Amino acid sequence: MSARRAAEEAAAEAPVSPREQRKRQHQHISRMHLLDAAEEAFARKGFHETTIAEIAALAEFSVGGVYGFFADKDDLFVQVCMRRGTEFMDGMRAVLDDAGTPRQRLHALADFQVRFFREHANFGRLFLRASGITFAALESKIDKAVVDNYLDAMNLQAKLFRAGQDAGELRQGDPEVFALLFSGIIAAYQSSDPVVVSEAPPGTERMPLDQLHQILDGTFGAP
Repeated sequence: MSARRAAEEAAAEAPVSPREQRKRQHQHISRMHLLDAAEEAFARKGFHETTIAEIAALAEFSVGGVYGFFADKDDLFVQVCMRRGTEFMDGMRAVLDDAGTPRQRLHALADFQVRFFREHANFGRLFLRASGITFAALESKIDKAVVDNYLDAMNLQAKLFRAGQDAGELRQGDPEVFALLFSGIIAAYQSSDPVVVSEAPPGTERMPLDQLHQILDGTFGAP
């Protein structure tokens, strides 16, 4: 081990003073506040039309204060996506790890994805706004970790379809294609969800989740 590496590990293990703890907590809160503001601004105006000055004003920060946490607007956009992406993937794994038949977990996964966008409606609007432009060139626009989350989500969904096929509950076919089709159906539902696209009050629905379950069963259920 190099002397530099040893010094870094020793520093990481050293006890942190109460003053340093307060400083780190304040920095974390400030960073989250800026990410919330950026998420809202990007959702309302889009990436290209939003400025750092607008994000700073929304968060009640100076422009210089924003640059104390993020390198530039690209970095802010990437960090917004990475934050929610991590939360989304953690929730998705929790759903798929629960007990239940593959069909039940498919329903639960659909419910989770719909509700995640409703709970984080600004991110939902941002995702729907950006996906047609930004995600067409993933590697040039978004950090590799975001791409990895997307691919991981498709792999987890394909694994669920394989389990459902083995159990005789889900239609036979290419699980990777079914994973993409599933995401397409959920994205279409989300793009017409009043809570996400028009900031309607919670509970407002054009299609109940039970009806979405019926569509999934009709599309993916074993004949």
